[in-house]
Amino acid sequence: MSTKNDILAVLENERERFLSGQELAERLGISRQAVWKAVKSLKESGHSILAVTNKGYKLDAGSDLLSSEGLRANLAQKYKDIPITVLSVTDSTNTQAKKLAADKAPHGTLLLAEEQTAGRGRSGKSFFSPRGDGLYMSVVLKPRAGMDSPQMITVAAAVAVCEAIEKLSGLEPQIKWVNDVYLNGKKICGILSEAVTDFESGGIESIVVGVGVDCSIKQESLPTELHGIVGSLGGTVSRSRLAARIAEGILESFDDLKSEKLMNEYRKRSLMQGKKITFTRGNESLCATVTGISDCGALLVRLDNGANEVLTSGEVTLTNYQKE
Repeated sequence: MSTKNDILAVLENERERFLSGQELAERLGISRQAVWKAVKSLKESGHSILAVTNKGYKLDAGSDLLSSEGLRANLAQKYKDIPITVLSVTDSTNTQAKKLAADKAPHGTLLLAEEQTAGRGRSGKSFFSPRGDGLYMSVVLKPRAGMDSPQMITVAAAVAVCEAIEKLSGLEPQIKWVNDVYLNGKKICGILSEAVTDFESGGIESIVVGVGVDCSIKQESLPTELHGIVGSLGGTVSRSRLAARIAEGILESFDDLKSEKLMNEYRKRSLMQGKKITFTRGNESLCATVTGISDCGALLVRLDNGANEVLTSGEVTLTNYQKE
């Protein structure tokens, strides 16, 4: 790593206290002048660093610029060595993560960006991704041979997002089947899971899970069509901490996607039970009431004509959602 990255790594790991220029110099085996230059460069890059005479340097509590050093400082020890890439801007973290997966990126590889110019959701929908206002991240997963429930990865990601938000903010988000997270009646997160197939075998070589969380976006900055639909966490959570918790949750659940606990956690946070929905089958629009969620993550519904249906994919629209 460069001297600048070395300094940032130390500051991230020691966020609670000031570190003198002398201490930083001794720990890294560099001069105090090199420390000063590195801190100056970090400030110019957008990191908010406090510099107090006779006390030293410290990352401001509100400093929330994403960095691999910031993520590693918040990851559990078992995940500190996973590859992490943080981009200033990209078209889509999922698009770039799929390229990394095709190039044999290892299990757990993370890719994040401060801004997406072509963020994607399900069914080709765009995902509004302004600079610094959201968490835009993708995780590369390597499925085991014979894996028969890849759809459960989206379930695991939704639970990981909710648990991370709950732990870090005390807020209580809910899951809209199958891949959206809501807070106070508004969407705050979208999840997109995509497979990377092996050309020779035709099997799934990797799965890329993209997570987009609206962290501090303001209503007035949203496109008109998203007013009243998209919400945010209100800037209450460190994006580095949130990314680390989400990544850990996805990786932990990936080892046991069929666990009863995972589905119980998903159902507990579902906002779908008993709700009226509409969905499309072919050219037909149907109305139904949600009766439950199956053990494999399918949506169980009862049509208005009394027939029971099992929805394993597709888009559903809530017709009577209100926060309870």
